[in-house]
Amino acid sequence: MTMSVESGIVCFIGAGNMAEALVRALVRAGTPPASLRVTDVLPERLQVFRDDLGVAGFADNAAAVRGAGVVVLAVKPQKMDAVLQGLRGALAPDALVLSIAAGVTCARLEAALGGAARVVRAMPNTPALVAAGAAAICPGAHATPADLDRAEALLRPAGIVARVAEADMDAVTALSGSGPAYVFLLVEQMLAAAAGFGLDAAAARKLVIATVAGAAKLLDETGLDPREARRRVTSEKGTTDAAIRAMEARDVPAALRGAFDAARRRAAELSGAA
Repeated sequence: MTMSVESGIVCFIGAGNMAEALVRALVRAGTPPASLRVTDVLPERLQVFRDDLGVAGFADNAAAVRGAGVVVLAVKPQKMDAVLQGLRGALAPDALVLSIAAGVTCARLEAALGGAARVVRAMPNTPALVAAGAAAICPGAHATPADLDRAEALLRPAGIVARVAEADMDAVTALSGSGPAYVFLLVEQMLAAAAGFGLDAAAARKLVIATVAGAAKLLDETGLDPREARRRVTSEKGTTDAAIRAMEARDVPAALRGAFDAARRRAAELSGAA
């Protein structure tokens, strides 16, 4: 399902990196730019959308959402209350509100918009910038199955989409939402090791990035359990075995689980669920 003129106007409130990633993905997938709108307080950001994508930019949120079938809330959580106050009464009664703001619950969005808004909450991640994102969605109290379908169709051009219960969104935030940063940290340390070994920086970057991408692709395409995949590449007393034993001696697995739980607890604090 392509988000198109037939599906109505899609209006993005906020013109940051994630909004740009989603708009670019939609346009690449065949959505007419004329069916998309974006708002922002920064004229230079709106100019990017106008010049690069042919998408209309607005400074006035209320004006931008008039007639929109889908409104995507792509603003920072700390700015959400003011944005919602400005939108209340301006939305079409049957508009779908899709929020990609971390930690802002469906109930909070519904209450701020009058109590009966059709809300779907999403947690995308930054690889959406290269159409390789992972997003989870959950419905609010008044969202219909068709609303979930529509939200998924909007997000799918930027990557995969999974449906979860809202109670699971803090875990999603800790894993896939923050997850790219964990991978970047691993790559950062692999490249630091390469520099220490005297390996050419350009060659090291190419090898490390391909290794991370290839390992993920192997798991995805074979369906292998990661423990089994690791066993197959780890020969007893070999190089991989030496590395894994060194990590286990430093309790790296426990440290990682602790880090993921810290992220989950922080997500719960931000959403008021802790």
